[in-house]
This record gives sequence, structure tokens and C-alpha cells, in this order.
Amino acid sequence: MDKKKTVIIGATPNPSRYAFLAAERLTSHHHPIVPVGIKQGEVFGNQILDLREKPSVDEVDTVTLYLNPSNQREWEEYILSLQPRRIIFNPGTENPELSTKATEQGIETLNACTLVMLSASTF
Repeated sequence: MDKKKTVIIGATPNPSRYAFLAAERLTSHHHPIVPVGIKQGEVFGNQILDLREKPSVDEVDTVTLYLNPSNQREWEEYILSLQPRRIIFNPGTENPELSTKATEQGIETLNACTLVMLSASTF
């Protein structure tokens, strides 16, 4: 199986959040994760990087978003600067504006659910 380095934007150590579940499932499917968010802590052995510092990440396959569109605006340039192969807009994060900008830069965009994609083997 192809390992897809995935940046989780909106990562959190809170186990009741979808971003946490995505980190858990991605890890269990052996995809390397880079959790990025404003919450401090660790998920599955990975330190959550501070989104406000716009950490540099190399060779990103996928960005999976867990920020609502009004909170994405501030981070749009950063998200695009990661140059992922694709961006997954999870339910509630759909953003036609960012999606268009990404598409113009050759980045695939999906309005989908990372958890469903993993369970359906379409990730």
C-alpha cells in the first residue's frame, strides 16, 4: 500500500474530535501524519505543530482539513504553500474559494470525509 504523508490541519489531542479520529485511523493504516493546529499536545506519538508558526513540511501528499471555512482564510496561503497533491475538505470545511485556488495550482481537491475514505479503501 502506498504511504501518503498527511498533514492534519486542525489537529487536536481531544479524543472526541474528528481530527483526532483521523490521526488515529491514518496511523493505523500506516500513513505518516503531521498534526498541525493551535491546540498543544501529541497525537499517536506525533507532537502537534503550532499552526501559527506555519511549520514547513516536505513531500506532503495530502492535507486533510478540520477547520471551518471562516478559520481557513487566515491559513490559505500556508495550506497552499505545503504544495500537497490533494486537499480533503472534510464535512463542514468545504470552501469553494480555497478549492478553486488549489485547483489553479494543480492541487486535487475533494469534498469528502477522511474517515470514510480510509474505511472504504479510497484514501
